[in-house]
Amino acid sequence: MTTNTIKTAVEDMVRPYLDSHGFELVDIEYVKEGSNWFLRVFVDKEGGIDIDECGRISEFLSEQLDQNDPISVAYFLEVSSPGAERPLKKPDDLRKAVGKYVFISTYEPIDGLKEFEGTLLSFDGEQATVEIGKKQHTIPYAKVASARLAIVF
Repeated sequence: MTTNTIKTAVEDMVRPYLDSHGFELVDIEYVKEGSNWFLRVFVDKEGGIDIDECGRISEFLSEQLDQNDPISVAYFLEVSSPGAERPLKKPDDLRKAVGKYVFISTYEPIDGLKEFEGTLLSFDGEQATVEIGKKQHTIPYAKVASARLAIVF
């Protein structure tokens, strides 16, 4: 199976459980680090997720993976919160992040920059506007390589 096929299979297994318990699936990663494979499932909910909830989701998903066996090699399963620097993968993630401090990188320079760290003022589905200092930058969504919440120091 390809990485994308595995991620889709895992999402199909875990999404009904998450939806029925009020959790949000933030991301799934299936990556090789050194000689080990890791299946990482990032989950959140309004007000944050705690370690006991991650444990229950991990137990459920582990049972599903054992029954359906979509991964042919040994791997480590990790279920966790996306953390303070949560990735903003989908347009809806950016909509929810309006008013928050973000980091956005682009595929090509916009206003001479490829990295933008500041307050997300707006996102209309097509463009994001980020304020850095007193200057506003409008970034076409199609040119966003990655986006995440950022920590203000």
